[in-house]
Amino acid sequence: MTPPSFAAKHSPVMPTSTSLNFSSLGERAQPPTIAKLMTMALENPELLSIAAGFTDTSNLPVEAVEQAVAKLASRPGQPEYLQYGSNPGRPELRRMLAEHLALQEPALDQAEIQRGAFITNGSQQALYLAVQVLCDPGDIILVDRPSYFVFLEMLRGLGVEAVSIPTDANGLVDGEAMSDMLVDLKISGRAQRVKAVYFVSYFSNPSGRSLTAAEKSGIAESLTAADLVIPVIEDAAYRDLYYSEPWPAPSVLSIPSWEQFPKLYTSTLTKPFATGLKVGFATCTDVEWRAKMLNVKAHHDFGTANFNQALFEQVLSDGGFRDQLRRIRPAYEAKMRALDGALRQEGLSDLGWKWDQPAGGLYLWLTAPVGLDTGLDSEFCQACVEAGVLYVPGELCYGDDAPIDTIRLSFGVLNQEQLQEAAKRFGMVAKHFASV
Repeated sequence: MTPPSFAAKHSPVMPTSTSLNFSSLGERAQPPTIAKLMTMALENPELLSIAAGFTDTSNLPVEAVEQAVAKLASRPGQPEYLQYGSNPGRPELRRMLAEHLALQEPALDQAEIQRGAFITNGSQQALYLAVQVLCDPGDIILVDRPSYFVFLEMLRGLGVEAVSIPTDANGLVDGEAMSDMLVDLKISGRAQRVKAVYFVSYFSNPSGRSLTAAEKSGIAESLTAADLVIPVIEDAAYRDLYYSEPWPAPSVLSIPSWEQFPKLYTSTLTKPFATGLKVGFATCTDVEWRAKMLNVKAHHDFGTANFNQALFEQVLSDGGFRDQLRRIRPAYEAKMRALDGALRQEGLSDLGWKWDQPAGGLYLWLTAPVGLDTGLDSEFCQACVEAGVLYVPGELCYGDDAPIDTIRLSFGVLNQEQLQEAAKRFGMVAKHFASV
């Protein structure tokens, strides 16, 4: 008998029904891998998870939240912050977040950002809305390589095909190969199905890498040359999480080669402040696209939690958001260095593992020695779980042609001692596989 796969063994067992006829969307929907990883990490305290991208619990802004709630509660007049809010989000919060973005990128017009802005339940909802109103099953979205695996799973659930933007041997966007790929899409008749391009541009999930201004411009130039002026979705969830210096490349909102493209820029208050509050921010340059997304959002929830938005207004006004960033940036850098150093101390580099130190974000991106399968159902992955350490298989992070030898490690939630122990367990498995 064939043993059950790793994924199957950790999927919840539910009774099935023979009387329901599901929609095509319902039939396509599968349990998200991220939900499985998060559940495993939370329910098994003995398992050290360097998988799901949790933030640092010990550095969550309890005092800032407490002060903000107290100030809200002491306001004179009606407690409007406990009432329903508007579908696009609180006007003052949209203004404040537009101001924050304009300070990051002085070339931008704050008024234009604010006009296109709306608030979502984390940036993930903005991504879902964007794809839902653009794509039908069978359509194509171009994605970075590697890419945010939760976004890729969302595309599969919607029946949308992900096609990777080609990269060179150094992992940089390969403009010439991209132009060739777009020609092939036209020749095959598939170009008309390409509805958008998506990339995580700052301290990427999963790779930790940031796109250069030249790479961003090159993508736009290749699309323009192929007569594919399609919507672009820039995911900037980690832009605020630099360690020492902000990444210098501007967003697509102010790069001239993207001027004629419909643009959606998404960000979040979740990663840099508190994940449990689930407040995201987006701004869209296309009036009709924004309206369609808000129409669908109204069917979802007719407005992100008004209290959470009001709390963020207070935190931004008081300087609590700024103070939290000052607190967590060095903390995450120290954690990154702790995990990086522990992996090197375990001899991973000598065994043929390769990775770079990121300049921000929450992730290390590892490439295994040639020939080692690190996939979700691989012997290596199962051995790591049995050794008490959990990672994200890199194969999940590719829209197509996925290699089997990459791994994403997250250092956000574990303390330095736990990260060292996780590296020790991981190293033990790596050494075992190197010896067989």
